[in-house]
Amino acid sequence: MKLLLLAAVASVSAIQLAERSSAVLQLDTNRRSIASPATRDRQRLRKRTVQQVLDNESALYYANITLGTPAQKLRLDIDTGSSDIWCNSAVSSLCQQEQDQCDESGTFNANKSSSYQYVNSAFYIRYADGSAAAGDYAKDTLHFGGQDITGVQFGIGYQSSSAQGILGVGYPINEASIGTTGEAYTNLPALLVQKKLINTAAYSLWLNDLDANTGSILFGGVDTAKYQGDLQTLPIIKESGTYREFVIALSSISAAGQTILNDNPIPVLLDSGSSLSYLPNSLAQAIFTVFDATFDQRAGVAVVDCSLRNSGKTVDFVFSGVKISVGLDELVIIEEVRRGREICILGISNADDSTAVLGDTFLRSAYVVYDLSNNQISLAPTDFNATESSVKEIASGSSGVPGAKLVATAVSTLAVASGGARGVGGPTVTALNAAAAPTAANIGKVAAVVAAGAAGMAMVL
Repeated sequence: MKLLLLAAVASVSAIQLAERSSAVLQLDTNRRSIASPATRDRQRLRKRTVQQVLDNESALYYANITLGTPAQKLRLDIDTGSSDIWCNSAVSSLCQQEQDQCDESGTFNANKSSSYQYVNSAFYIRYADGSAAAGDYAKDTLHFGGQDITGVQFGIGYQSSSAQGILGVGYPINEASIGTTGEAYTNLPALLVQKKLINTAAYSLWLNDLDANTGSILFGGVDTAKYQGDLQTLPIIKESGTYREFVIALSSISAAGQTILNDNPIPVLLDSGSSLSYLPNSLAQAIFTVFDATFDQRAGVAVVDCSLRNSGKTVDFVFSGVKISVGLDELVIIEEVRRGREICILGISNADDSTAVLGDTFLRSAYVVYDLSNNQISLAPTDFNATESSVKEIASGSSGVPGAKLVATAVSTLAVASGGARGVGGPTVTALNAAAAPTAANIGKVAAVVAAGAAGMAMVL
């Protein structure tokens, strides 16, 4: 990556602390166990305050929400690396073949919701390896954090290659609709502001540790009891002159005290939708050497001795002076048990030709505030298994995140690979067997079209 210039921030300032917490929505997260987090990641990115509880099950973080009238239950993957909410239709071709998996994640039936509104049939989201989903854009009432949020736009997958629905909370400019209609819509963070449920388009993410079952995402707020020290605020890096993804500058890395990267900043994407973290190959390989890891090229993972989990060693990530230490008890993951013996992998792998990604194996050790309004990320070391809560609103305006301190002389400009780490929107001939992108017809209310499969869905080029 070519380093451009360092932009100095003129002063270090305390950010306004809003004492109220009424304009905060909480979405609790849960973690779901999956057989192979590395395989799951490769299916998504091989190339390249409302509060809700999050379920935490080994490698996949998701939120339980409901959609429609009456409410239909969905379990959606929390994804800071994309910007659309989407779920599968119960009558999709995939769910007809993999009903158990679709039932686990939940599906949406447009015919059963009295508040359903058809928008268009331009929903098409494509990830970098070609996996995709296509169907209708619609609007309906989303229920979470004790609120009924009307008019939420989302995609319904009538053709897809994944049973897992997504709750994307990135920038509107990164919505899949940009690739199909050329226009962005008001996605969830922006809609919460529009409806005055939160003050500004910002949220904080607390995933908790590898053994915890729940975490949370706070829309419009910060829980000051969930991190240690002060939040430090860093600028998001533009891509081709535009704020598109949550990319910040990673300045230095050390592993077990050995320097891997030293004051030579690289862009990294903070992506809760990635189970593992992905670094430039030379850096990842250097970390493998430190921990005597054996890289399995076919599986795309580094196998390590499971005893490292109890070593007390860390991998330290520094962002313009802000250090987040990740212990090996968070980075070493039991991949499988073979003949009674645990097989473990390191939660870091090769980025290959993608922008580097810091996924859940990093994010568990950090409390992260994603501020879309001010194009900033605030970081602090997490307080694992914190039992107290002190929620503060994020105030609107340039003052930014509650209680945070702006980092002086932070890196604000770097060259980012074209297209960033992920690819979304824009049909391709090969995706979904060249039969994914829908015609302009309202297929949400016509099950017969879906039953016809690929023959009933014309490819939009």
